[in-house]
Amino acid sequence: MIGIKIGKVIEILKENENNSELLINLQGKTFKAMNYNKLTGKVKMGDTLLLNTTAVDLNLGTGGYHFVISNLDSPLQDVTGEGHIMKLRYSPYQLKVFSAEEQESPYHELFNNFKTLDGMPIVIGSLHSMIFPFVKVLKSLNSTLKIAYIMTDGAALPIDFSNTVRELKDRGELVGTVTIGNAFGGDLECVNIYNGIIAAKEILKCDLAIVTMGPGIAGTGTKYGFSGIEQGHIIDATNDLGGTPIAIPRISFADSRPRHWGISHHTITVLSTICKSEATLGIPMYSDEAKTHHILQQIKESGIDRKHKCIFVDKAEIQGITKILEQFKPKMSTMGRKYENDKEFFIAAGVSGCLAVSVLSALQ
Repeated sequence: MIGIKIGKVIEILKENENNSELLINLQGKTFKAMNYNKLTGKVKMGDTLLLNTTAVDLNLGTGGYHFVISNLDSPLQDVTGEGHIMKLRYSPYQLKVFSAEEQESPYHELFNNFKTLDGMPIVIGSLHSMIFPFVKVLKSLNSTLKIAYIMTDGAALPIDFSNTVRELKDRGELVGTVTIGNAFGGDLECVNIYNGIIAAKEILKCDLAIVTMGPGIAGTGTKYGFSGIEQGHIIDATNDLGGTPIAIPRISFADSRPRHWGISHHTITVLSTICKSEATLGIPMYSDEAKTHHILQQIKESGIDRKHKCIFVDKAEIQGITKILEQFKPKMSTMGRKYENDKEFFIAAGVSGCLAVSVLSALQ
């Protein structure tokens, strides 16, 4: 069931073309709410809104927002624009997009004529918070490289929920975005990961792409019950298309859950069991010997190094990556933890940025 309530706009906290962050009075209490302007239209002070309150009711989710279902002061809308591909299909929220590959698209034949990625790196993360450190390290090492972002439907579905993507695009550090599956709102829309990767290369003309879900991974504490399991399928898709998959390992020594201590069981499960083809991954050699030893033991026990190409990054290189990341400390967080509390996580993502630069250099 969905929690649905009615509230009134008492303040517009932030607003841009795509979304509005609102302060809502709801039954005498104040809450934050998110309105996606292209879905439910713009709102103004005093408007009465129908709200999905489910996540806040359950104390779940990223950001603690209610979400606007409808503006009751302006409830009617007409379908506009091109496109016939539906996302969120057969739900009350289904919407149509103009996908890059549909028959009316000027890019339709491009997908039929595609041959190979020619080794282009596709960097595959399992958490949205990996994007920022990856991009910052890569751009610090080579500012001319063009990076595309492909967002899957493993977590948040509207790309406009991501402040990280908005900031990186505004700074020109992403050449464009692709939303695949039921995710929506990218510069390009595609039906699946294969065409999403092709679109990034052939339409956005990127040098490399990073693929992650949006904010808000789903997990159940079971071996296979997490949405980040998609990382394995994306590794295989990249190899199918002739690319070079670089898997970002999820590493933390700040998580209180034993299954996420060191290399997360998510990464170990994906790399040891789920993907059927080889990936390259950068393994940081941290200054803390005990942490590095723990990671090396996990790699040995899981057999990851026998199935994949593990690049062990020495302490000197880690120091350089750390120096880059420390310029952006206030911008980074993961699972509610800041950079200072979970450095190893962000360094591991940064190492993948360094690795991607090396792969591209070798291709030239």
